[in-house]
Amino acid sequence: QVELVESGGGSVQAGGSLRLSCAASRFTYSHFCMGWFRQAPGKEREGVAAMNTGGGRAYYADSVEARFTISQDNAKNTLYLQMNSLKPEDTAVYYCVADLNAYFGCPNWPSYRTFGKWGQGTQVTVSS
Repeated sequence: QVELVESGGGSVQAGGSLRLSCAASRFTYSHFCMGWFRQAPGKEREGVAAMNTGGGRAYYADSVEARFTISQDNAKNTLYLQMNSLKPEDTAVYYCVADLNAYFGCPNWPSYRTFGKWGQGTQVTVSS
């Protein structure tokens, strides 16, 4: 069973950058979908970005396209989210997620209900 641990959150001024990391362990599947969701008080849970560990296209929310980049380092079993040009509306708790049933791509993106494994979350705060 995969375990996910996020890190890299913090406080930054608008226009700044942060890089989130998700360390994954106990892999039992060769390919599956991994990504990031975020949750802010008073807002719906939002899928931010996702990709399959086996490669292929990346998926992004319209609100972060061209500003955020998802990537992975298979040798380190780590998923990353590079966040540039941050805005106050990016403030949220960011969760690393995994859909272990998605062997190819992320076919159910951006439905959060298909991601059965979630990390503990890391807070990102962007001030103006």
